[in-house]
Amino acid sequence: MAEKDSNTGKFFEEFKPVSTEEWEEAIRKDLKGADYEKKLVWQSPEGFKVMPYYREEHLEGIPFIHSLPGIFPFVRGNKKTDNTWKIRQDIAIDKDNFENSLQKAKTIIQKGVNSIGFRVAEEFSIEYSDFEKLMTQIWQNGIEINIEAGLQTPQIAEFLSKYAQNNKLPFEKLEGCLSFDPLIHVLLNGNYPVGEDEISLFDKARQIIETTKDFPKVKSLTISGYLFGNSGSSIVQELAFSLSAAVEYFHRLTDLGLSVSDISNKMRFIFSIGSNYFFEIAKLRAARMLWARVVNEFRPSDMDSCKMNIHCVTSAYNKTLYDPYVNMLRTTTEAMAATLGGTDSLEVLPFDFPSGKTTEFSERIARNQQLILKEEAGFDKIADPSAGAYYIENLTDNIAREAWKLFLEIENQGGYYQALRVGKIQEMISGNALKREAAIASRKETLVGTNQYPDLNEYIDKELDPSIYTKPQIPTAAYTIQPLIPYRGSMPMEELRYKTDFYSKNHKRPAVFLLLIGNVAMRQARAQFSSNFFGCAGFQIIAGNPVASVDEGIRAAHESKAEIVVICSSDEEYIQYAPAIYQELKDETLVVVAGNPPSAEELKSMGLTHFIHLRSQLLDTLRQYQKDLHIVS
Repeated sequence: MAEKDSNTGKFFEEFKPVSTEEWEEAIRKDLKGADYEKKLVWQSPEGFKVMPYYREEHLEGIPFIHSLPGIFPFVRGNKKTDNTWKIRQDIAIDKDNFENSLQKAKTIIQKGVNSIGFRVAEEFSIEYSDFEKLMTQIWQNGIEINIEAGLQTPQIAEFLSKYAQNNKLPFEKLEGCLSFDPLIHVLLNGNYPVGEDEISLFDKARQIIETTKDFPKVKSLTISGYLFGNSGSSIVQELAFSLSAAVEYFHRLTDLGLSVSDISNKMRFIFSIGSNYFFEIAKLRAARMLWARVVNEFRPSDMDSCKMNIHCVTSAYNKTLYDPYVNMLRTTTEAMAATLGGTDSLEVLPFDFPSGKTTEFSERIARNQQLILKEEAGFDKIADPSAGAYYIENLTDNIAREAWKLFLEIENQGGYYQALRVGKIQEMISGNALKREAAIASRKETLVGTNQYPDLNEYIDKELDPSIYTKPQIPTAAYTIQPLIPYRGSMPMEELRYKTDFYSKNHKRPAVFLLLIGNVAMRQARAQFSSNFFGCAGFQIIAGNPVASVDEGIRAAHESKAEIVVICSSDEEYIQYAPAIYQELKDETLVVVAGNPPSAEELKSMGLTHFIHLRSQLLDTLRQYQKDLHIVS
């Protein structure tokens, strides 16, 4: 074979190329008459179809396919030769923990972090002496310092300029972001900060940009796209609304005398990154391309102004309170997507953040996830390694097209602020969030450890603040703009399970006995299904041994003292076993049939009304069982 290849210069020439038509014919034959579209074509939540496979011919017509890294429209990234990114961790600081926060920052820098985010408490009024101490202890060449300080940001920008001049620091070596989003407060709270309005806030943004104009590596205007993602938006919505916000800020700030390049060069987009791996890679590629297109329409003074600076944060929406170690797996997938997508910096949230309190261990794991990708896996070596992948290139194109359509829809109806004011953006995000919530409640969308494969031995035995597990509600007080509601999609399931845990502190934990009888394969399959189903509510699962007769099963059920007995058998055998079991147990326990057998109506006529199966709505069904067992009223 080697000799043949060296003579002809062709590899595998004995393998005849297979055309798309031949593949399609083979697929249709295997489908045996089933509908191709229904079986194999996925209608994605982003509004476009995903084919079962892609080939080189599917790249035809994609306008950016021959783009190069570091070249307009930057779909392949801002950098020409590598894929480096900043590893970021955030630290909350207030007056009481200021010194400890600085010490923590110094420690994590030594452990591989090269981007520190300081989130300043609203009540902590920072003085120049505090800022000077922070810079003196933390800043060093190559370390990015990011400060989120709300209305104090203009003052901090002045501090930065003063500190750099007093210490004769080269302005081009200072890196970071004085994160200021003029509309973030009203987005989250419904009203502007006391004493402020949109005019004063955009004037503050202008002041910050002008004060930091001589610091080329310091960003100062943020587009908080992650708020959309963490409120349940789709990928397309997060991207379109972020672009729309940025254009709104362009208009507001150019009206105040700034140039497009002044503004764009100070912008940082912050995106959430979820677990939809290939889609998230494509999202960042599409985002850069669309932003370059937008800025170019404003005729900037240089093409570097068309580059999008991206900071990513792993999604909060899909993280779970129960089985928190699964969050490590989710954030690893998300970190990979963000880095392969070409983010400029990345924060991986610690796996236990849903509990309201992170630990040194979880923060170390979050750092090391990025360090492994960079130092061991070499994700920083190659610019845009996914370029040319048929699937990712098509996703990039489709996401860009759908996001652009939605962006234009918002622009044609008056722009970002007008869409917020009338509630259009909030309505669209809420609609998508409700769809996702329903998918989680019915297990069409899986959250491992929460609505599928729960850890049956995990209980929360301490009292939790309800805000940790309860979905927040839109405030009833009057608001200027209907606020967004960031929350975790698992919260309704967690609230359900926590109610069982809380009840069990002072009562016997409700138990579910699995009565296995009949067909071996089906009883095992139904038992596994039932264990997963009721385990999601925090009920104790008692897996009984298979029984040879109804009488033996009834005795075992009595001995278990379980509040619920689930009969696990085959569809054909339920009519044989279930009536007798029900008659013996109905006065002391809830009897449930695992499945939806053809005999269901006949069984219901005998009094058996409880069935669980693949089409059961998990959340509502378990809530009803909690009511039946008097766990909740």
